[in-house]
Parts: sequence; structure tokens; C-alpha cells
Amino acid sequence: MQIGVVFPQTELPTDPGAVRAYAQRVEELGYRHILTYDHVLGADPLVHTNWRGPYDIETTFHEPFVLFGFLAGVTSLELVTGIIIAPQRQTALLAKQAAEVDILTGGHFRLGIGIGWNAVEYEALGQDFATRGRREEEQVELLRRLWTERSVTHDGRFDQIKGAGLAPLPVQRPIPLWLGGQSPAAYRRIGRLADGWFPQIVPGPPLEEARAFVAEGAAEAGRDLSALGMEGRISQRPGGTEKLIDHASRWRQAGATHISVNTMAAGLDGVDAHLEALAEAAEALGVASNR
Repeated sequence: MQIGVVFPQTELPTDPGAVRAYAQRVEELGYRHILTYDHVLGADPLVHTNWRGPYDIETTFHEPFVLFGFLAGVTSLELVTGIIIAPQRQTALLAKQAAEVDILTGGHFRLGIGIGWNAVEYEALGQDFATRGRREEEQVELLRRLWTERSVTHDGRFDQIKGAGLAPLPVQRPIPLWLGGQSPAAYRRIGRLADGWFPQIVPGPPLEEARAFVAEGAAEAGRDLSALGMEGRISQRPGGTEKLIDHASRWRQAGATHISVNTMAAGLDGVDAHLEALAEAAEALGVASNR
């Protein structure tokens, strides 16, 4: 089981020195990957008076592809989007950016995508919130074609390409495409289309219920469910290594191929505090021995 970290971008200083120090220390500790989230815009609660989202206009988010271009120059860790909100982005540009990150990392990249939940963001980016699930399904096929074919012609509901292609193509052909989501429809889509998935639930009955829907989708597409990767997430709190070890063990028993340690929402202040928490977690989990 590969162990990585969730980049705590809503809580870290945004200067390049902090980003570099964080990534390089994560690699020194023995972790294998950095996972980051995507939001382009935050909503202003003074304008959207019924706003109930977990993030708003004050919440800091680095743009993942630009961030990964920087990280590729300072670390050899695998870089993972968990997730990019694909349907609010232009598919061809998304394919190009992902291919570039894959090249810069030497093929150490996983593209996780999902449909998101923020209608304000979709509106600002000129995309239809109501059709995001259907658009994502079309995007999966088109992304893989753009990463593997010299010339692509595609006449879909949402995207049209006539005799065009990416150059250079990525190292991985195709790039591993992982999906997120928290609904029966999303879980079935994962089973039909994904190389792996990010269940945002804990091991036990909720995970087994979700996996049953994933299995339905895999069976519908004639796919082998055991071939799908699965990345769990565990939270590290100062002094909370016993719980951390238990959660990691539960994910391992559930068949997770990857887990990420999340240090956000733990009351940590600054880069050093987050890295100290990760050092504690690395020792408890035996991270260096898993490399």
C-alpha cells in the first residue's frame, strides 16, 4: 500500500519557499506522493447569502497543474490530483496540461477527476452544472484518446475535435485516470471507466455499500473490479498515532492500494507544524520501509 500526503494548501503560506520546503521534507520522510485538490474560484458569502459550501472566497487553493509544474522541478514524488473538476474545464486543454505534468515528472502522475459541487464556479467558467456527470463520461474517453493517438477526430455532445492531436504525448499512454464521487451514479461510473477511485468514506459498511455500486458498473462494462486502484484518506492529529495506525490498517484490510495522510483541520500553524505531524505519522506507519 503506497502512502502519500494531502497537500494542506488551505492552511500553508502560499509563497514558493514554503511549497518547496514542504514537498522536499515530505520526500525525505519517505512518502511516495502528494495529492492536491482543485478549486478555481471561491464564492463570496456576502453575495451568495445562502452559501453552505466548505470553502469560500477566503480559502486558498493553488492551481494544481501550475503547482505540479513547480513541484516537478524540486521533488521526484508522484503527483496526484484528488480531484480536478474536469467538466468545468476545456477537455483538450485539460489533456494538454496533464500530458505536460506527466512529462515533467517522468511519468509519476495520476490524474484524478470528479464533477464537483460548486455551481457558482461552473457558472463563472461558462460550463453547465446540470450536465456535469454526462460531460465527465465523454471526457474520460476523449482524454485517453488524446493521450494515445497522434490525430483525433471526435464528434461528441460536449466536445468536437477534427483531425488534431497533442505533441508531445505523455510518458504514460494513457495517464492513469482516477475518479472521485459520492453517489450511486458516480460509483457506477467509476466501475465502468476508472483506473482507480477516491472513496470519501471510511472502511466498513459505507465503503462496502459504495463498492457494490462500483462492482455493478464494472460488471456492466465487462471489467475486472480487482484491477481498480483505491486510495483512502487518513487524518493525522498531534499525538493521535494510535487512531492513525488503526485507520491505516482498516484501509489495508479493505484492499486500498494507496492512502494519503491529511494534516488539515488539526489546528496546525505553519509549514513546520504540518511537517512535524507528518514526521510523527511516518514513524508510526513505517513509511520509509514501504518505499
